[in-house]
Amino acid sequence: MSEKSSSSSSDEDVDPESGQPLELGGVLSKWTNYIHGWQDRWVVLKNNTLSYYKSEDEREYGCRGSLCLSKAVITPHEFDECRFDVSVNDSVWYLRAEDPEHRLQWIESIELHKAESGYGSETSLRRHGSMLSLTSAASALSSTSTSSFKKGHRLREKFAEMETFRDILCRQVDTLQKYFDSCADAVSKDEFQRDREDDDDDFPTSARPDSEYNHNNNGSKEKLFSPASPKGINGIDFKGEAITFKATTAGILSTLSHCIELMTKREDSWQKRLDKELEKRRKVEDAYKSAVNELKKKSHYGGPDYEEGPNSLINEEEFFDAVEAALDRQDKIEEQCQSEKVRKPRLTLASPSDAYSTIGTHRFANKPYSHSSSLSSIELISASDDIHRFSPQVEETVQNHMAYSIQEVGGDANWQLVVEEGEMKVYRREVEENGIVLDPLKATHAVKGVTGHEVCHYFWDTAVRLDWETTIENFHVVEKLSDNAIIVYQTHKRVWPASQRDVLYLSAIRMIPPRNENDPDTWLVCNFSVDHDDAPPTNRCVRAKINVAMICQTLVSPPEGDKEISRDNIMCKINYIANVNPGGWAPASVLRAVAKREYPKFLKRFTSYVQEKTAGKPILF
Repeated sequence: MSEKSSSSSSDEDVDPESGQPLELGGVLSKWTNYIHGWQDRWVVLKNNTLSYYKSEDEREYGCRGSLCLSKAVITPHEFDECRFDVSVNDSVWYLRAEDPEHRLQWIESIELHKAESGYGSETSLRRHGSMLSLTSAASALSSTSTSSFKKGHRLREKFAEMETFRDILCRQVDTLQKYFDSCADAVSKDEFQRDREDDDDDFPTSARPDSEYNHNNNGSKEKLFSPASPKGINGIDFKGEAITFKATTAGILSTLSHCIELMTKREDSWQKRLDKELEKRRKVEDAYKSAVNELKKKSHYGGPDYEEGPNSLINEEEFFDAVEAALDRQDKIEEQCQSEKVRKPRLTLASPSDAYSTIGTHRFANKPYSHSSSLSSIELISASDDIHRFSPQVEETVQNHMAYSIQEVGGDANWQLVVEEGEMKVYRREVEENGIVLDPLKATHAVKGVTGHEVCHYFWDTAVRLDWETTIENFHVVEKLSDNAIIVYQTHKRVWPASQRDVLYLSAIRMIPPRNENDPDTWLVCNFSVDHDDAPPTNRCVRAKINVAMICQTLVSPPEGDKEISRDNIMCKINYIANVNPGGWAPASVLRAVAKREYPKFLKRFTSYVQEKTAGKPILF
């Protein structure tokens, strides 16, 4: 993976004129999701923001995501020398550089951009004015609520009383002020009058006849002083006004005292309410933090740290729960698909009371029957008919399966019966090698109305594989070795958090020649892992190794008289053997639980499919 950057060293990442970090861009691998895994993306670091595009050529179409680095946390991975994670709150980007040097360059550049972002940096102080804090303060003050006063009816009443007292007091003050002003005027006039009288003794009054008048601008004359009116002064009840003033001030003081008492009580009530609100807020904050932590944990699920691996952060119990939930979803989808199909009634399974003979069915092969179109391509197959470069391996595998797979294991202490449903029994022998589960599994089943040839055909034929196999995502034939042997590559559906598996195997179908007339017709399909240049292992999937065989024997209950054999007279005895090395790091308990759950479902689903496909068709021995 090549990486292109607009700057080659973190020492040169700052523009000397603006003081801002320079742009950095290049190709990094980004974890997309658990289906597509790591994908190359064009990542750009600019203006304190980390953005990514699908490729450099698609930058003009806009970024596919971005992170503000002001509160970002950059975490170099503990084990992967090329990986680092960038997280902002619950958003996490998992990134991988080409090599440790490029990772260091990206981390240093991101840290430099982060240091120049936010309000703590010098450049940010130049960009942001102080009015922001003033606005925030004003906003905080303006948001102060006065709704808590709405219930203070008595306090409002006291305030109204104080308003009344204030008005009365103002009027009283005005009245008293007028009284005092009148008294002062009267005293002044009396003194002035006495002074005039003293002057009149020295000067005759006729010398200044107009001295007692004030000449106005319009030529009129008015008296300069009017004699004080005792009625104007005595018209105010000074004693009454004083008593009223005293009572008013006493009322004000009493009301103020009452207000202070009410406010003290209200303060206690508000303090209790505040304590409750603070406690409630503390609980809400704790719940919020807990929810955020859970959300972060869930958002990380699906990331590379929580998938199957030697350093996975998910424990065994969580791993099992996740796998089981994924399998349940797949089963639900499969049920919905099946419910949309018009299904024919299934034939009944064989009853233990039915008497079937192990007499060789090859003696019925001379009876006339017509092959169905899907089965006509397969004739009786022997080892001499199937020659190719893998023939020795096929022959050895067939011989081993015929020697050990048909043997009964019911009394063997090494085999454990894990499932028993009617005629179907599933056995397991626990084997582990270097911590990897290699449990051999063997299942026996008896299905009425079908032959061993038919069961093996549908199990081997890739043309109908997806009709009954629900765990495969896709497959293709890599090479056709002969008419009866092919090499197949297939990928299985991802069951998170387990890694996706793929398999490359040789599949061969063969009829086992009877040793005598009493031997039942026996057909075998063996699938075992091989290597091929056209399908090398990839980093996307874990390559599993398999050695699987399905051995089918046809048992016949002879019809009465000269009646022809019908499907009511035949039964197929199935021996299914699976030796699977899943590879990877999935927990042993999870693999065993999944095998116990899925193998019986596979056998029932497959045999029901064969019954439906062969119902009403001529018998193929």
